[in-house]
Amino acid sequence: MFSHVFIGVSDFDRALAFYNPLMATLGIEQRFCESSRPWAGWQSSPGPRPLFLINRPYDEEPPQSGNGQMVAFLAVERSVVDEAFAVAIAHGGTSEGSPGMRPEYHTHYYGAYFRDPDGNKLCVVCHSPQNQVES
Repeated sequence: MFSHVFIGVSDFDRALAFYNPLMATLGIEQRFCESSRPWAGWQSSPGPRPLFLINRPYDEEPPQSGNGQMVAFLAVERSVVDEAFAVAIAHGGTSEGSPGMRPEYHTHYYGAYFRDPDGNKLCVVCHSPQNQVES
């Protein structure tokens, strides 16, 4: 469905210090990192897309997070949601909702919400019952 998701960042090194451990926790591999440009991208497996990209906004204006905009990453199990939330907070993220059940979305929705250092809202979610791997 998606080719790529692009997130604007103001400080590339700070963003990289946030996203590298978060993506590692989620098992998402980095496809490239060009500090001279600067931009970086992580790809889904097994295919090359969709990509998740960070970079300064094209117009070189400060990035602005949108109200009601969010990127949600899929976790294979609930423990990964917990770990990703802890990693995000430890690397400069701010909580928007600690890990837990969100039955208002559906019976097995287990998610955590946080913002990156630039204020972009992110979610990590598992849709499977406890101890059942997401497929």
